[in-house]
Amino acid sequence: MIGRPDTRGSDVVVAMPRLVNVPNAVTLVRTVVAMGLALPAVVLESMWLAVAAYLVYWVGDVLDGMLARWLGQETRVGAVFDILSDRACTALCAAALLVLLPGMWVPVGIFLVQFMVIDCMLSLSFLYWPIDSPNYFYEVHRGVYRWNWSPPAKALNTSGLVVLVLLAPHPVWPALFAGAVTVVKVVSLVAVGRLLSAETARV
Repeated sequence: MIGRPDTRGSDVVVAMPRLVNVPNAVTLVRTVVAMGLALPAVVLESMWLAVAAYLVYWVGDVLDGMLARWLGQETRVGAVFDILSDRACTALCAAALLVLLPGMWVPVGIFLVQFMVIDCMLSLSFLYWPIDSPNYFYEVHRGVYRWNWSPPAKALNTSGLVVLVLLAPHPVWPALFAGAVTVVKVVSLVAVGRLLSAETARV
Protein backbone atom coordinates (compact mmCIF):
# COMPACT_ATOMS: atom_id res chain seq x y z
CA MET A 1 0.00 0.00 0.00
CA ILE A 2 1.31 3.41 -0.92
CA GLY A 3 0.91 6.53 1.14
CA ARG A 4 -0.05 9.99 0.06
CA PRO A 5 2.98 12.29 -0.20
CA ASP A 6 3.10 15.02 2.44
CA THR A 7 3.84 18.38 0.80
CA ARG A 8 2.71 20.64 3.62
CA GLY A 9 5.02 23.58 4.13
CA SER A 10 6.93 22.86 0.91
CA ASP A 11 7.26 24.81 -2.31
CA VAL A 12 6.22 21.93 -4.57
CA VAL A 13 4.99 23.13 -7.95
CA VAL A 14 2.61 20.72 -9.68
CA ALA A 15 2.65 20.93 -13.47
CA MET A 16 -0.78 21.15 -15.09
CA PRO A 17 -1.30 18.14 -17.36
CA ARG A 18 -2.36 18.63 -20.96
CA LEU A 19 -6.14 18.66 -21.25
CA VAL A 20 -6.12 18.14 -25.01
CA ASN A 21 -4.71 14.77 -26.03
CA VAL A 22 -5.79 11.72 -28.04
CA PRO A 23 -7.53 9.69 -25.29
CA ASN A 24 -9.42 12.74 -24.00
CA ALA A 25 -10.53 13.50 -27.56
CA VAL A 26 -11.80 9.92 -27.91
CA THR A 27 -13.63 10.24 -24.58
CA LEU A 28 -15.30 13.43 -25.77
CA VAL A 29 -16.31 11.99 -29.13
CA ARG A 30 -17.66 8.72 -27.75
CA THR A 31 -19.64 10.62 -25.11
CA VAL A 32 -21.19 13.02 -27.61
CA VAL A 33 -22.00 10.24 -30.09
CA ALA A 34 -23.36 7.84 -27.46
CA MET A 35 -25.57 10.53 -25.93
CA GLY A 36 -26.55 11.67 -29.41
CA LEU A 37 -27.84 8.16 -30.10
CA ALA A 38 -29.39 7.58 -26.68
CA LEU A 39 -31.47 10.76 -26.68
CA PRO A 40 -33.42 9.93 -29.88
CA ALA A 41 -33.64 6.34 -28.61
CA VAL A 42 -35.63 7.72 -25.67
CA VAL A 43 -37.82 9.95 -27.83
CA LEU A 44 -38.40 7.41 -30.61
CA GLU A 45 -38.44 4.35 -28.34
CA SER A 46 -35.89 2.69 -30.62
CA MET A 47 -34.14 -0.47 -29.45
CA TRP A 48 -31.63 -0.24 -32.28
CA LEU A 49 -30.57 3.27 -31.31
CA ALA A 50 -30.32 2.24 -27.66
CA VAL A 51 -28.10 -0.73 -28.53
CA ALA A 52 -25.98 1.47 -30.81
CA ALA A 53 -25.58 4.03 -27.99
CA TYR A 54 -24.37 1.34 -25.59
CA LEU A 55 -21.97 -0.08 -28.17
CA VAL A 56 -20.44 3.34 -28.89
CA TYR A 57 -20.14 3.98 -25.15
CA TRP A 58 -18.50 0.62 -24.38
CA VAL A 59 -16.17 0.49 -27.40
CA GLY A 60 -15.14 4.11 -26.87
CA ASP A 61 -14.56 3.51 -23.17
CA VAL A 62 -12.19 0.62 -23.95
CA LEU A 63 -10.49 2.56 -26.75
CA ASP A 64 -9.72 5.74 -24.80
CA GLY A 65 -8.13 3.72 -22.00
CA MET A 66 -6.04 1.64 -24.41
CA LEU A 67 -4.84 4.73 -26.28
CA ALA A 68 -3.96 6.50 -23.03
CA ARG A 69 -1.69 3.60 -22.04
CA TRP A 70 -0.22 2.97 -25.50
CA LEU A 71 0.58 6.64 -26.12
CA GLY A 72 1.79 7.34 -22.60
CA GLN A 73 -0.94 9.99 -22.16
CA GLU A 74 -2.56 8.83 -18.93
CA THR A 75 -3.44 11.76 -16.68
CA ARG A 76 -5.51 12.18 -13.55
CA VAL A 77 -7.59 14.82 -15.33
CA GLY A 78 -8.27 12.35 -18.12
CA ALA A 79 -9.29 9.69 -15.61
CA VAL A 80 -11.80 12.04 -13.96
CA PHE A 81 -13.10 13.08 -17.40
CA ASP A 82 -13.59 9.40 -18.26
CA ILE A 83 -15.40 8.67 -14.98
CA LEU A 84 -17.79 11.61 -15.41
CA SER A 85 -18.38 10.82 -19.09
CA ASP A 86 -19.30 7.24 -18.16
CA ARG A 87 -22.02 8.61 -15.90
CA ALA A 88 -23.37 10.93 -18.59
CA CYS A 89 -23.56 8.08 -21.12
CA THR A 90 -25.06 5.67 -18.60
CA ALA A 91 -27.79 8.09 -17.53
CA LEU A 92 -29.22 8.50 -21.05
CA CYS A 93 -28.66 4.89 -22.08
CA ALA A 94 -30.46 3.69 -18.94
CA ALA A 95 -33.30 6.11 -19.69
CA ALA A 96 -33.63 4.51 -23.12
CA LEU A 97 -33.79 1.06 -21.50
CA LEU A 98 -36.52 2.18 -19.13
CA VAL A 99 -38.61 3.63 -21.96
CA LEU A 100 -38.30 0.39 -23.90
CA LEU A 101 -38.59 -1.98 -20.93
CA PRO A 102 -40.51 -0.18 -18.16
CA GLY A 103 -40.98 -3.46 -16.29
CA MET A 104 -37.26 -3.43 -15.55
CA TRP A 105 -37.40 -0.24 -13.48
CA VAL A 106 -36.34 -1.97 -10.25
CA PRO A 107 -33.01 -3.44 -11.46
CA VAL A 108 -32.23 -0.35 -13.54
CA GLY A 109 -33.05 1.87 -10.56
CA ILE A 110 -30.77 -0.13 -8.26
CA PHE A 111 -28.01 0.03 -10.86
CA LEU A 112 -28.34 3.78 -11.30
CA VAL A 113 -28.08 4.47 -7.56
CA GLN A 114 -25.05 2.19 -7.38
CA PHE A 115 -23.27 3.51 -10.47
CA MET A 116 -24.13 7.21 -10.30
CA VAL A 117 -23.49 7.64 -6.55
CA ILE A 118 -21.66 4.79 -4.82
CA ASP A 119 -19.39 3.78 -7.69
CA CYS A 120 -18.72 7.42 -8.57
CA MET A 121 -17.44 8.09 -5.04
CA LEU A 122 -15.42 4.89 -5.14
CA SER A 123 -13.89 5.65 -8.54
CA LEU A 124 -12.92 9.20 -7.61
CA SER A 125 -11.24 8.04 -4.40
CA PHE A 126 -8.09 7.29 -6.40
CA LEU A 127 -7.41 11.04 -6.30
CA TYR A 128 -6.30 10.74 -2.68
CA TRP A 129 -3.28 8.65 -3.71
CA PRO A 130 -0.50 9.47 -6.22
CA ILE A 131 -1.77 7.15 -8.96
CA ASP A 132 -3.01 8.09 -12.42
CA SER A 133 -6.38 6.33 -12.35
CA PRO A 134 -8.41 3.56 -10.68
CA ASN A 135 -6.66 1.15 -13.06
CA TYR A 136 -3.65 1.35 -10.72
CA PHE A 137 -5.59 0.91 -7.50
CA TYR A 138 -3.86 -2.43 -6.95
CA GLU A 139 -0.98 -0.32 -5.63
CA VAL A 140 -3.31 0.84 -2.85
CA HIS A 141 -5.60 -2.16 -2.21
CA ARG A 142 -5.45 -5.31 -4.34
CA GLY A 143 -8.85 -6.57 -3.24
CA VAL A 144 -10.70 -3.37 -4.09
CA TYR A 145 -8.93 -3.26 -7.45
CA ARG A 146 -9.78 -6.89 -8.19
CA TRP A 147 -13.46 -6.43 -7.34
CA ASN A 148 -13.92 -3.21 -9.27
CA TRP A 149 -11.27 -2.35 -11.90
CA SER A 150 -9.63 -5.58 -13.00
CA PRO A 151 -10.60 -6.32 -16.64
CA PRO A 152 -13.14 -9.07 -15.74
CA ALA A 153 -14.74 -6.91 -13.04
CA LYS A 154 -15.02 -3.87 -15.33
CA ALA A 155 -16.56 -5.94 -18.12
CA LEU A 156 -19.08 -7.56 -15.78
CA ASN A 157 -19.97 -4.37 -13.91
CA THR A 158 -20.66 -2.33 -17.04
CA SER A 159 -22.35 -4.87 -19.29
CA GLY A 160 -23.75 -7.59 -17.04
CA LEU A 161 -26.90 -5.74 -16.03
CA VAL A 162 -27.70 -4.54 -19.55
CA VAL A 163 -27.40 -8.07 -20.95
CA LEU A 164 -29.64 -9.44 -18.19
CA VAL A 165 -32.22 -6.66 -18.66
CA LEU A 166 -32.39 -7.42 -22.37
CA LEU A 167 -32.44 -11.21 -22.08
CA ALA A 168 -33.90 -12.17 -18.69
CA PRO A 169 -37.59 -13.17 -18.77
CA HIS A 170 -38.23 -11.61 -15.35
CA PRO A 171 -36.80 -8.55 -13.57
CA VAL A 172 -35.89 -10.57 -10.48
CA TRP A 173 -32.65 -11.86 -12.04
CA PRO A 174 -31.21 -8.51 -13.11
CA ALA A 175 -32.41 -7.07 -9.78
CA LEU A 176 -30.47 -9.73 -7.87
CA PHE A 177 -27.41 -9.04 -10.01
CA ALA A 178 -27.69 -5.29 -9.47
CA GLY A 179 -28.10 -5.86 -5.73
CA ALA A 180 -25.02 -8.10 -5.59
CA VAL A 181 -22.91 -5.52 -7.44
CA THR A 182 -24.17 -2.83 -5.09
CA VAL A 183 -23.06 -4.90 -2.08
CA VAL A 184 -19.58 -5.27 -3.62
CA LYS A 185 -19.39 -1.52 -4.22
CA VAL A 186 -20.47 -0.69 -0.67
CA VAL A 187 -17.97 -3.13 0.83
CA SER A 188 -15.26 -1.65 -1.41
CA LEU A 189 -16.18 1.89 -0.38
CA VAL A 190 -16.01 0.90 3.28
CA ALA A 191 -12.56 -0.62 2.70
CA VAL A 192 -11.37 2.57 1.03
CA GLY A 193 -12.85 4.63 3.85
CA ARG A 194 -10.86 2.61 6.38
CA LEU A 195 -7.70 3.20 4.35
CA LEU A 196 -8.36 6.92 4.34
CA SER A 197 -9.02 6.92 8.09
CA ALA A 198 -5.76 5.07 8.67
CA GLU A 199 -3.88 7.55 6.48
CA THR A 200 -5.44 10.50 8.33
CA ALA A 201 -4.63 9.02 11.73
CA ARG A 202 -1.04 8.37 10.67
CA VAL A 203 -0.59 11.96 9.47
